[in-house]
Amino acid sequence: MILLGLTGSIGMGKSTTTAMFADLGAVVWNADDAVHRLYAPGGAAVGPVGEAFPGAVVDGTVDRVRLAEILGRDDQAFRRLEAIVHPLVARGRMADLEAARAAGVRLAVLDIPLLFETGGDRAVDAVVVVTADPQVQAERVLARPGMTRERFEAILARQTPDAEKRARADFVVDTGRGLEAARAEVAAIVETVLDPAWISPRRGGGALSEAGETPH
Repeated sequence: MILLGLTGSIGMGKSTTTAMFADLGAVVWNADDAVHRLYAPGGAAVGPVGEAFPGAVVDGTVDRVRLAEILGRDDQAFRRLEAIVHPLVARGRMADLEAARAAGVRLAVLDIPLLFETGGDRAVDAVVVVTADPQVQAERVLARPGMTRERFEAILARQTPDAEKRARADFVVDTGRGLEAARAEVAAIVETVLDPAWISPRRGGGALSEAGETPH
């Protein structure tokens, strides 16, 4: 099974791009979705997060808005949160990938926002970076409910700059040029990596264990 790591800064169109891969038969695993499940009632992260961050759990679920406020007041809080959430996500991801392999899946796409930041790029067969013009990115992000310029800048500060991501990518999908152009780029990537003659540029990187979810 081919593993593609898909990443990109906030607002670049990762969700749209992963949907295009899914339309072409890939199994998509999304880090943020996994975190949502852990934060939901009965999720494995609810108890530990509630203990570490009093006030962040409301009615049995992790309130992401309250958690973000707590993280904003404590420079070390984000690392403590990562130490709780990343191992839980990693276990779920490995189980999902094993099930996909057993089912004969040929291509899996791992949508992980902090792939480069945590070294997860070393454990996939190739990396796809989703990008767009900075103005397009800002317009998309600032249109989100509750988003402010300050929060946007804080999120960007934790992420590898887009230019560096693109320089380290094996494939780039530019969503700023329109959906049809992006869909064509995705189709070309799938055709390339599923070609029996294709050689992974990153094979042998080791097990993907705690690659970067965005836990807040």
